[in-house]
Amino acid sequence: MKDSTSTFNLTSHQSPLISGFGLLYATRTARAWWYSAWLRTLARFSRTYLGSFWLGLSNLLSVAILGAVYGAVFKIPNPWDYVVYLGFGYTIWGCISLTVISSCSLFFTRRDQLVNNSMPAVFYCLEEWAFQMQTFAQSLSLILLAFAFIKPIILLHAATKIWLPLLNMTFFCFWITAAMSIVGARFKDVGQLVPIIMQLTFLVSPILYEKESLGRLSLFADINPFYRILASLRSSIIDGNINLSSEILTMIINILAIALAFLLLRRLRYKMPFWV
Repeated sequence: MKDSTSTFNLTSHQSPLISGFGLLYATRTARAWWYSAWLRTLARFSRTYLGSFWLGLSNLLSVAILGAVYGAVFKIPNPWDYVVYLGFGYTIWGCISLTVISSCSLFFTRRDQLVNNSMPAVFYCLEEWAFQMQTFAQSLSLILLAFAFIKPIILLHAATKIWLPLLNMTFFCFWITAAMSIVGARFKDVGQLVPIIMQLTFLVSPILYEKESLGRLSLFADINPFYRILASLRSSIIDGNINLSSEILTMIINILAIALAFLLLRRLRYKMPFWV
C-alpha cells in the first residue's frame, strides 16, 4: 500500500515534462486500468454461456446480414469480396464510433469518483480506451478467422502488414477518448449531438460502398479523419497496401495529440467535478 501511494504521489505531482505528460503514470498503472476494463467485459456477459465471445459473434452476424442485403441492393458482382470489404469496414467503424460516443459521457458516469478521490483523470480515459480496444480485438479476431476461409491471404497481411495502421488506430482512439470526454464534460449538449454526427458520418463514408461511388463527393472522405484511419487499416488487411509516409505522418500527429491530451487532463482534473 505504501508503494502504490508513493507511486501515485510521484506521478501526479511531477511536472508534465518530467512525467512524460502522464505517460509514466499510465505505464505504472497499466495493470490496474487494463484489468479494470476487462472486469467490465466480464460483468457485461456474466451468466451467459458464451461470455465475451458474444462480442465477436454479434458483430459477425451483423456483417453477414448487411453483406447479404446491401450486396443484393447494390447488385455487387463479387459478393464474397464485398462481404470482406464491408466486414472489416463495419468492424473498424464500430470501434471508432463507440469510442467517440461513449467518451462523451465518461466523466458524467464517473462523477462520484471525480468528486471523492484525487485519482488523475487520465486513469478513467485509459480504462475506457482499454475497454474499447479489448472489445475491438475480440471482434476483429473472429472476423479475421471467418474471412480467412473466403480470402486466406488476409491472415498473412494481418501478420505482416497490419501493425503500423493498427497502432495508429489505437493511438487515435485514445486521444479521441480524452478529447471527447473533456468536451462532453464541459458541454452537456455534445452527448446528444455526437451520436447524430457519427451516424451521418457513417452514411457518407465509403464503408457500405466503394469510395469511387461518391464521385466528386469523395473529397468528404479524404478530409474525414475517422475514415482515413479506417481506410488505411482496412486496406492493409485486405490488400496488404501501406502508405508508409502517410502512416508515419499520422503517427507523429497522434503522438502530439496524445501528449496534449495528457496535459489537458492533468490541468483540468480539479475543474471537471464542477462541470459534471
